[in-house]
Amino acid sequence: MRREFEMSMIGELTFFLGLQIKQSKEGIFISQSKYTRELLKRFGMDNAKPRGTPISPSINLVRDENGKDVDNKLYRGMIGSLLYLTASRPDIMFNVCICARFQACPIESHLTAVKRIFKYLSGTINLGLWYPRNSSLDLVGFSDSDYAGCLVDRKSTSGTCQFLGNALVSWHSKNQTSVALSTAEVEYVAAESCRAQVL
Repeated sequence: MRREFEMSMIGELTFFLGLQIKQSKEGIFISQSKYTRELLKRFGMDNAKPRGTPISPSINLVRDENGKDVDNKLYRGMIGSLLYLTASRPDIMFNVCICARFQACPIESHLTAVKRIFKYLSGTINLGLWYPRNSSLDLVGFSDSDYAGCLVDRKSTSGTCQFLGNALVSWHSKNQTSVALSTAEVEYVAAESCRAQVL
């Protein structure tokens, strides 16, 4: 680019929009460990006991009008911070999106689920995305979904991820817009979502 445009070189890129970038002969590693540490400290979770998973498999988050209300501003702040963190942490994407559905009126069980994500982060601060040098350029996409997994509206959730060689380049998780009548229909919608993401 320096041959085409006038610019100055001030060194290798190491930090960009909160992303830490480490370049080596083997490839590029992108993480947000500094931001993760700041988040844990900001929300008082820096000394939390680490958890092995970001959410309990047995938890079912629902809208419960009888549940104990929590501070809306705190909950939304936590969710917004976690959504920014998903730029380099696809491992928490699904769980953060589930918790984000309850921002309008969060209750104590929702806040507990968000705190568990923070506890998971406290044990996995240094995780990130690895892009190896000289990997193949084959584009491969995967999709999956649950059937009527949302107990609130019985809609299914689709998730997709796309790899370029061995490197994860795109991912997303989304509540489907309509209620599916069969598992085949749910999987078809998920596959279509994956195809749309590739295009």
